[in-house]
Order: sequence, then structure tokens, then C-alpha cells
Amino acid sequence: QLQLVESGGGLVQPGGSLRLSCAASGFTLDYYAIGWFRQAPGKEREGVSCISVSDGSTYYADSVKDRFTISRDNAKNIVYLQMNSLKPEDTAVYYCAQRWGPCIPEVQRYDYWGQGTQVTVSS
Repeated sequence: QLQLVESGGGLVQPGGSLRLSCAASGFTLDYYAIGWFRQAPGKEREGVSCISVSDGSTYYADSVKDRFTISRDNAKNIVYLQMNSLKPEDTAVYYCAQRWGPCIPEVQRYDYWGQGTQVTVSS
């Protein structure tokens, strides 16, 4: 059974950093993508970043470019989202999700979702 488990969220001051982890299990095929999405209160879920695990190609939303970095450890089946220079507007529940195929930053393209981890940026 495919399973995704996020970790690493928390409370951080503006300008600080956090690293989120998404541990994937229950599948062996390597042609898939992991996406990071976030949902703030009263807003729609939006794509933040994604990575194609097979070739490492990535996508970043404009709002996080040059601040966030997505990476993967294929041996451990873990995808990371390093978040630097955090802003209050980054506050949201962050989800990782999996799809078969390449990285596409669209919510409806993903089949499996983690439970989410809260990120709060506040002084």
C-alpha cells in the first residue's frame, strides 16, 4: 500500500528556515514524481514544488523560487523541501503527494497524499 508521511513542520520566525521531509513507501517503480503543495486557511491548495524522481527535473512556484529547494534521496525514498527566508505568507499546511509520471504542479494530477504538516511563520 502506497504511503506518504510528512515531517519537519513547525513554528519559525520570519527569515528562518525549515526542512520538510516526505517519506514514501509501498511501491517500487521509479518513474514517479513527488509534489509539495500547501493550503492556507480560506485558500485553495496550491502547488509549491515538485520533482521527477527518475531524472531529478524540478518545478518551483514563482512565490518560492530562490528560497525553496526540493531534493530527493532515492536510496531512502525520501523527498525534502528546504525552505529558507520564510515569510508569514508561507504559513500553511504543507502536503506531499505522489503521481506516476513526470513532475506536474497541479493538484488534480496527484493520486496519493500525505496527512500534511503545519508550517507557521510568525514573530
